[in-house]
Amino acid sequence: MTIDWLAPAYPWVKSLHLIAVFAWMAGLFYLPRLYVYHHQVPVGDSRSELFKVMERRLLKAIMNPAMIAAWLFGLALVLTPGVVDWRAGWWHGKLAGLLGMTWFHMDLARARRAFEADGRPRTERGWRILNEVPTLLLILIVVMVIAKPF
Repeated sequence: MTIDWLAPAYPWVKSLHLIAVFAWMAGLFYLPRLYVYHHQVPVGDSRSELFKVMERRLLKAIMNPAMIAAWLFGLALVLTPGVVDWRAGWWHGKLAGLLGMTWFHMDLARARRAFEADGRPRTERGWRILNEVPTLLLILIVVMVIAKPF
């Protein structure tokens, strides 16, 4: 199913989609790094309280709206006539990457609530490793959308 009136808006919708994705990715890169630093400070320390504020604002003011916008503009692109060849296989890989990004976002949100309650979910090393997940997902998504290997 496509919506014909979206075709003339395609350049604008695609631009807004990319802006939203860039903002979302910036948060996905930065929040795990904040968790690494937060993990290093003692519970109750003033720096821990500062990290809680930074993490909450990043997630609620930037990442959540950016994720929602990326999804909405992405859905609009999918509904635009001629944008997706549903017989091709690349979109399956892109969808898998997108679902992975969304899952990772939700996992970061769960971790923020744990940090807020003075918990220390995962180890510092674990956060350092997880900090690489957005890069891998970004590579997958960009290759699928641009190179369309299958």
